[in-house]
Amino acid sequence: MTREEFEQIVVEEFPQAVPEKFHQLIKNVGFLIEERSPNGDLLGLYHGIAHTARGAHYGEGPTMPDTITLYQQEIEEEARDKGLPVAQVVRETIWHEVAHYFGYDEDQVRNREERRDTI
Repeated sequence: MTREEFEQIVVEEFPQAVPEKFHQLIKNVGFLIEERSPNGDLLGLYHGIAHTARGAHYGEGPTMPDTITLYQQEIEEEARDKGLPVAQVVRETIWHEVAHYFGYDEDQVRNREERRDTI
């Protein structure tokens, strides 16, 4: 899959991954796409100050955006290994990383994923 095709999937899947009521709450976050993760086993990575940890003075002065990085090769491999569409893995990865943005730690995110998958 080309980088452009992957980018288009990301654009199309964001609204499916994150409920609309949360869209306006996501601020100062850049979505990045990298070919591979540094250690070869991450689908995505949130880097920044979680929304719930931002104090009253957050954003005063120069504030670098948080980032959510999606790793194309790992996502494609995950999709292939599990027999899923790439779009589904992108959607789930966006959801996972946005949950970190909203302050959920890894255990909380995985717990919510497990509960969501059993419904």
